[in-house]
Amino acid sequence: MSGPVMVAVDGSAPAAAAVEWAAADAQQRGLALRIVHVCERRPPGQDGLEPCEETLAVARDRALALTRDVEVEAALLTGDVVEALLAESASVSADSVVLGSRGLGGFAGMLLGSVGMGVAGHAAGPVVIVRETSVVRHGRVVVGDDGSEQAAAAVAYAIEQARARRVTLHLVCAWQSPVYSPYAAAFDTLTQEGYEYLTRAAAERAAAWRESDPDVRITDAQVHGHPVNALIEAGRSADLVVVGSRGRGGFASALLGSVGHAVLHRLTCPVAVVRPRPGDG
Repeated sequence: MSGPVMVAVDGSAPAAAAVEWAAADAQQRGLALRIVHVCERRPPGQDGLEPCEETLAVARDRALALTRDVEVEAALLTGDVVEALLAESASVSADSVVLGSRGLGGFAGMLLGSVGMGVAGHAAGPVVIVRETSVVRHGRVVVGDDGSEQAAAAVAYAIEQARARRVTLHLVCAWQSPVYSPYAAAFDTLTQEGYEYLTRAAAERAAAWRESDPDVRITDAQVHGHPVNALIEAGRSADLVVVGSRGRGGFASALLGSVGHAVLHRLTCPVAVVRPRPGDG
C-alpha cells in the first residue's frame, strides 16, 4: 500500500496553498494525507509548543474541509526543519512531500536556497513545490524527458498524476546545439545526425509510454533549444510540471542549480522534483 502524501506547513500563504494541493492530490489518488509542522527549538522563556500546535490544527481543519473519505493525520515535529522533514518522510514511507515555495523563515523560505535544494535532492520520493493556489485548470501535466533513469521516474510519476486528474500528459524533450567554435562547421553533419537520433529516440520512448498506458492521453514534443526554456514555455499552460532530480545536463540537473531557480521563479504552477526510489529499476 502506498504511503501518505505528506505536506509541511508553517502558517504561511504558500504553505496553505500546499495543503490545498496535497489534499486534492490525496483525494484524487486515494491516499492518506499527513500534515506536519516542524517546531524549531526555542530558547528558555519563549513560547512553548502552543503556536506550533495551532498552526498544525488550522492546516488539519482546512484539509478535512477540502476532502472526503481521506485519512488525515497530523504530526508535530521538533528540531532542524530539513532534517526532520527528511526523517519523517522516510519513516512513514511518504508517497511524496509537498512544500510551499516560500514561508515564514522556516522550510519554505529556504526552498530556493541550499537547504531547500537538499530537501528536493535527498527526499526518498517526489517533492512538490507549490507557489500559490490556482483557480485556472489547463488540463495537462508536463514532464521533461531526456532519456535518463531520473527522467523515467519523473515520467512514471507524471503519468500517475495525469491518470488521477484525467488530463493529458505532455512529454517535452529538448536538445541544444553545441556552443559555436571555429571548428563547428566540420561537425554540422554529425550535429544533424545527433539531433535526428535524439528526436527519434524521444519519439520511441513516447510511443512506448502510450502502449503501456493506453488509458492516458500522451502527447510529445521534441524541441531544438535550451531544455529549461522549453520546459518553462510548456509549463505556462500546465497544472503541474514534473522533472527528474538529475538528468543528462538537461531539466533535472539544472533544477537543483541556478537555472532551476529560474524555473521555480518563472513558473507559477506546482513543480514536482522526482528521484528514483532505491530499488527502482
